[in-house]
Amino acid sequence: MTAPVSTAPIRSEARLLVPALLFIALVVAAVASLGTPLITSVATTFHVSLDSAQWTLTIALLSGAVATPVLGRLGAGPHRRATILATLAIVVVGSALTVLPLPFAWLLVGRAAQGVGLGLTALMMGVARDHLPEERSAATIALISVVSIIGAGVGYPLAALLAELGGLRAAYGLGLLVTAIAFVTAWRSMPAAPEGRSAHLNVAGALVLAGGLFLVLFLAGERSLWSRHLAVAVPLAVAAVLLLCVWTVSELRTGTPLIDVRAVRHPAVAGANIAMFVGGIGMYLLLTLITRYAQTPHSAGYGFGLTTFVAGLVLIPFSVLGFVAGKLTPRVRRRVDGPLLLAGSAAIVGGGFVLFATARSNLAELLAAMSVLGFGVGSFSAAMPGVILAVTPKSETSSAMSFNYVVRSVGYSLGSAIGGLVLAAGTATGHLFPDDDAYTTAALVGVAAMAITTMVSLALARRRSPGTDPITAPGRSSRTGN
Repeated sequence: MTAPVSTAPIRSEARLLVPALLFIALVVAAVASLGTPLITSVATTFHVSLDSAQWTLTIALLSGAVATPVLGRLGAGPHRRATILATLAIVVVGSALTVLPLPFAWLLVGRAAQGVGLGLTALMMGVARDHLPEERSAATIALISVVSIIGAGVGYPLAALLAELGGLRAAYGLGLLVTAIAFVTAWRSMPAAPEGRSAHLNVAGALVLAGGLFLVLFLAGERSLWSRHLAVAVPLAVAAVLLLCVWTVSELRTGTPLIDVRAVRHPAVAGANIAMFVGGIGMYLLLTLITRYAQTPHSAGYGFGLTTFVAGLVLIPFSVLGFVAGKLTPRVRRRVDGPLLLAGSAAIVGGGFVLFATARSNLAELLAAMSVLGFGVGSFSAAMPGVILAVTPKSETSSAMSFNYVVRSVGYSLGSAIGGLVLAAGTATGHLFPDDDAYTTAALVGVAAMAITTMVSLALARRRSPGTDPITAPGRSSRTGN
């Protein structure tokens, strides 16, 4: 009689895999966010302008947005483990470049390499969906989505503290340490992709998409270009639209698309991505407003004049409540449909905007608004993958979520840009800081964004109905062989 196969090693492997996936997703998000609290230190250390130092953040976001769809397609194939390890190796090398005493240009190269790691979040979701039981994978994917958001709240105060205590290199040294640990973790824990997978990278399509995304994010980040060089900004915007249109047409015609555009057109996927785009604008707008308001000196007539490190501590409620929401959402998801969760989460973030607009006279009120934002963002981020993956084959998990993260990156960039434009418009001539009323105006813009997100999510909930899914329906063969 053949002895039954023990499931203990499989369960043990799953227990080790989940924390590894969460840790890697947290590390790449935290390292990419290191640019935010260190901009002033970079400017003084390298003797460059603040606008130039700002590129230590911008270039990481740009490289991450460009790398995400490429890694998503590579991660859908048989070489997912090699893709993960190679990407983390690039991040480690980039982290080393930020620590070494090299010129400013090399720092930017290092930051760009660190930003590539942002594309790993979707691959971590693909691994979870392939190698964990269904219920466990759903909860893990939700947490991966959440930690990719709250990573900034973890990295910001730590980097600021290290910069104050040991200087810029010490702060970037933290990034080198954790990325090296992440690489070792991935080496020991990442399983190979299931057999039968194949993924062909459309190089020409990837280059066209990279060019379009680069222009979109560049134009969103360079607000001065619109105010001072409109004749340059408009042609670049037209070029970006044309590149993205060309990419879309080429994706529809090729047999090996970088992103399955037809799948993206599915009502559930399209609605979720629209909600992610508009909601991302609002979420990042409020995060920007609160952190900027907290650091505004009392001489402006408002604000709290917090140091970079203390301002980073304001993000702790955001991270903690976001993580709590991420843990609760999978349980609520058993009773409430995904789009309804998106709608409720967007409404919570809208409530954070209302709180900020009406009550910010003391730090406790600011922390309350940040807490509400964190809970709303956490639940929204945890619910989003379930809505998309419910109509996505397992083999396309990384690719589908990569597209969603590109949409999120563009939304976040536009949220930051819109906040800057509204506050700039509310700054009187000759003044360094905007009027207090400008923050209220920006908050009302955020309320509108979250109201739109709520309505889109509710419309998506009404459209959903049981039946055969066109993405996975019989007769439509998957190019991945599953």
